[in-house]
Amino acid sequence: MGQIAVTMPGQFSVTINSKNRLMELKVELHKKLLENLNLAALEAASEADLKAEIASIVSETLDEMSVALNKDDRIALNQELYDEVMGLGPLETLLKDETVNDILVNGPKRIFIERAGKLTLTDITFKDERHLLRIIDKIVSAVGRRVDESNPYCDARLADGSRFNCMVPPVAVDGSLVSIRKFKKDKLGIPDLVNFGAFTEEMAAYLQAAVSTRLNIIVSGGTGSGKTTTLNALSSFIDNTERVLTIEDTAELQLQQIHVGRMESRPANVEGKGAVTQRDCLRNALRMRPDRIIVGETRGEEVIDMLQAMNTGHDGSMTTIHANSARDGVSRLENMIAMAGIEMPLKAVRSQISSAVNLIVQASRLQDGSRRMTSITEITGMEGEVISMQEIFRYERLGLAPDGKIIGRFNATGVRSHYSERFRQWGYDLPASIYEPIA
Repeated sequence: MGQIAVTMPGQFSVTINSKNRLMELKVELHKKLLENLNLAALEAASEADLKAEIASIVSETLDEMSVALNKDDRIALNQELYDEVMGLGPLETLLKDETVNDILVNGPKRIFIERAGKLTLTDITFKDERHLLRIIDKIVSAVGRRVDESNPYCDARLADGSRFNCMVPPVAVDGSLVSIRKFKKDKLGIPDLVNFGAFTEEMAAYLQAAVSTRLNIIVSGGTGSGKTTTLNALSSFIDNTERVLTIEDTAELQLQQIHVGRMESRPANVEGKGAVTQRDCLRNALRMRPDRIIVGETRGEEVIDMLQAMNTGHDGSMTTIHANSARDGVSRLENMIAMAGIEMPLKAVRSQISSAVNLIVQASRLQDGSRRMTSITEITGMEGEVISMQEIFRYERLGLAPDGKIIGRFNATGVRSHYSERFRQWGYDLPASIYEPIA
């Protein structure tokens, strides 16, 4: 929609190629829509009726302004105005694009997307900072929140389940910052991840045995490395006869079991009251007869209750943490316990971790944008004051292809699982060949 024909009285139509003029035209039309549309009736109106009403108002307004548009431009304009009224304006197109994983807004004129692990700058823009702030306010007010100078940031969840975060001036120096992690409607299963090359069938067989025999598992990794996707996939091995409770800051897990109870933490309201933390949810979950507890992400004092749950009969519980390796993951657990204000000798802390956690699965996003399960490591106990660990599988990088793709392979380390006997007793007698490294 790059051209507008403006017809002046007594003159031929003149074509304008100004993007700014287009934006100004949309703003004018949006004002007209707000004046003429019955906002109270919008909720009851169907999408088709609303689009027809918008098209009618736009047509009348364009005639009044003596602006002529061709059919394609008019259809595109009507859709953009519908998105402004009912959706999230310029972001609506990106939210509908299923190939886009993340939407990142750095001020009104710079909108980036992540597609297939790569960030690219789009040609989509907001008119100005006020336009961007209006869309932000529309999102946060829908969940009973507000953002302004006194409260310049917010976490929220969109209607489709996507995770939303924003920061506005004065904290955001060059314009409001927005990040949207899109919610995947189609859950990726273990076969899908194997096909995508995230891990191998041998690793999948091992993980099935680990989940089915109720080992306590931590999925470790950086932001965007696929921790939640991995946790979702692992949960598919949980038997339908078990009662599972999930606790998250933003509900993203899509468990397919029959008996699932979902909980979501809640931030404080405008008066600073009513906050419900993950720790509050976890403490209540322990009284609700769970077989397994799955915490979306452990990042604070709830680590104490999580470890106690793993240590006191809730075998098979799972969570994710931010860490760069399995050893870093253990150190991070130690740090979270210290930050929670629990004064315990280091040896006692490590003993608690080693008896609670059985397995650490490391997920990583590599430099070419691909996501891999780079390590599966077992915690086998304590040796003196050190937690002993053994790696079972790892991803080995072999080189870099001319197109920038990483060349690598998954390989066993040759170490037999510490839990082999447990697997056998539960009916998962894995062949010794899956532990043999590739020559």
